[in-house]
Amino acid sequence: MIRIISSTNRPGAVSYKVAKHYQVLLTDLGVESEIIDLANLPDDFIASALYQNSGKNEAFNPIREKMRDTEKYVFIVPEYNGSFPGILKTFIDGLEFPTTFTGKKAALVGLGAGVQGAVLAMSHLTDIFNYCGTNVLAQKPKLAGIGKAMNDAGEITNELYLNLLRDQAKAFVAF
Repeated sequence: MIRIISSTNRPGAVSYKVAKHYQVLLTDLGVESEIIDLANLPDDFIASALYQNSGKNEAFNPIREKMRDTEKYVFIVPEYNGSFPGILKTFIDGLEFPTTFTGKKAALVGLGAGVQGAVLAMSHLTDIFNYCGTNVLAQKPKLAGIGKAMNDAGEITNELYLNLLRDQAKAFVAF
């Protein structure tokens, strides 16, 4: 089971649409997957699931357990203000440390409205995962100008991006 994390809580985010596409790629490769959409975190998550409240939020605990029990993760990472969304860092902080990520594997896909495709965001996130003992796949597609690479139905139409995602998914299954 691979867990795909749509790494923003922005309603209607492109990240979720890319996560859905990635899930289809994994299905085509015969791999079961599940999307965890950070837009669906409990409303009181920040106040009730962190620090002294770790493990006490009944709505968040099933997500914590899924993340802890997963060996491979794909993070769909949009670029926000030169890094990744704050909700993603908060989400990571709400998970069990070090058991959630130590010795596990992650793949990152960067999404950007501009020309960098979230390169800094993925660099920051890679640093965090390295600290946590997570093996990060070196192949990290950077999907710049993502809004222009999708049609009105939210499907990726850029052939290069489709190939990059397909190649990464294959590499990650074998990783």
